Amino acid sequence: MNLIRRFLASTGVAACVIGSGSACVPQDDGAQLRSQIEGAAEGSTITLPKREYHLFSNTSSKMNFYVSNHDQQRDIPVGLPFVKKKNVTLDACGSTLVFHGKMQPVLVQDSCGVTLRNLTIRYAAPWVVEGKISKIADGKTTLAISPKMFQWKVENGRFRILREDGEEGVSMALPFEAKGPMVPMDGGGDLGWTDQAEQLSGNEVRFNKDANRMGLKRGQILVLRNGFRPHPAILLYRAIDTELDNVIISDSQGMGLLAQRSENITIRGGGCVRAAGRYCTTSADATHFSNCRGLIHVENALYEGMMDDAINVHSTCLGIEKVESSTCVIAKYMHRQSVGFEVFMDGERVQFIRGKTLENIPELGRVKKAEMLDERHVRLTFEAPVPEGIGVGDAVENADWYPSVKFIDNTVRYNRARGALFTTPKPVLVKGNKFVRSHGSAVLLAGDAQGWYESGACNDVKIIENLFDHNLTASYQFTDAVIAICPEVRDIGNQKQRYHRNILISGNTFRTHHVPLLSTRSAENVTFDKNKVQWDDLFQPRGDGRPFIIKEPAPEKIILQNIHP
Repeated sequence: MNLIRRFLASTGVAACVIGSGSACVPQDDGAQLRSQIEGAAEGSTITLPKREYHLFSNTSSKMNFYVSNHDQQRDIPVGLPFVKKKNVTLDACGSTLVFHGKMQPVLVQDSCGVTLRNLTIRYAAPWVVEGKISKIADGKTTLAISPKMFQWKVENGRFRILREDGEEGVSMALPFEAKGPMVPMDGGGDLGWTDQAEQLSGNEVRFNKDANRMGLKRGQILVLRNGFRPHPAILLYRAIDTELDNVIISDSQGMGLLAQRSENITIRGGGCVRAAGRYCTTSADATHFSNCRGLIHVENALYEGMMDDAINVHSTCLGIEKVESSTCVIAKYMHRQSVGFEVFMDGERVQFIRGKTLENIPELGRVKKAEMLDERHVRLTFEAPVPEGIGVGDAVENADWYPSVKFIDNTVRYNRARGALFTTPKPVLVKGNKFVRSHGSAVLLAGDAQGWYESGACNDVKIIENLFDHNLTASYQFTDAVIAICPEVRDIGNQKQRYHRNILISGNTFRTHHVPLLSTRSAENVTFDKNKVQWDDLFQPRGDGRPFIIKEPAPEKIILQNIHP
């Protein structure tokens, strides 16, 4: 509690004073809000008077579940659990929900027709610390850090981020210009940083790191962080027909929205929006959809300052670790941050994938029984024998859980990594968006059976009438063009079937420095047509001057024409 008081006193969250000057801990609104949700009948609306509400991890409901693409936690404090609810709306009327401690703010699980409306989510203690470079000298860098926004300490020569229920170190930094965009970098991703530091007078901290050697200068902003991502701001798990209407996430401990095994998700307005004076919003993707189906519809939202992509849609495939019989395999959740949630259920269809070539087997299987052995292994018994040639090292994905996507009239800007990732065979429409200064590619069509094991070969993608405004300001993972088609194929030479197909890029405007517009790998029927390109020298060129990078194997059909100046 003393740490909470110290944090609140520094940030000015509480206005009242107790005793000898300790800050007053805000009223805990969690129990009252959870009671309203629990008692909400089918078809009801919970309307909150507009104000600031505070929810604390130590008084929240404790639950256990697995969250895709996050560091797994046990006994998870949940601020607002919408569990087994039907057609319930929470209208916060413009209120801000402030969460205290490491926790899952909002959970929608085993529910249908839940709507969240007119609310902002933020944490009392930000997950990162941001500081302005005030001096670079003698191989060291001094940051000025606002004590009203962030809490930290330097102890035994080490910099620590203080939170209400603990502390964290730092290992990396992301640089931003004071006006908002990320600093263009020769390399990509995070800059390695140090926790070796000394506290100077006032709000300045001097780090044992030479920012000059990293191409940085005075006045720029560094976001100090580490890679730990315990909780998304909003989690949808086995949820159907969920709507987010004007929901703003100003910071998070992981992704903004994470949806897994959920169906029909609509986002209108809102998004991930910087708080005043801040540069970082989410600690990873703004929105992330793993093994969903139905329609994902995102429209008129703003996504800025994320530490990763604005939207990422994919399946999670499992690696085949052991073949027990002709109809039975042991499959493994391959990435440690994507384990435990249901990828397969009894009766569902299976897509078999050749691990080295990423080729889909035409013949689908069907699960007779799925038996979880532990959080990383599942025994899959099929109704018929596994296709010939499929075995250890190959992969399986659920052929019944692919979503279609409409990503329309959104703004994506000033973020690390990429703008939008799509890996799904259902139709994808990317229309009327503004992609501004994303660190890497604006749009990436990915896919792999290694690393993250995020799959779902695209069959129908339309990228039309968007504005691409100076993307690819850094070289980043899988991003060598404004629009990149780049599945990770280990044995491309033996691949006989291209991975992505039927991709139309038309009617877009590219305002860009000299970088490739499109790169393709393992694709067929790609059309780049009727686009307008305005070249300039705002940033250093990347690549060898070619607007298109066609990698082997070349697409079986590709149209590249009508680049209008």
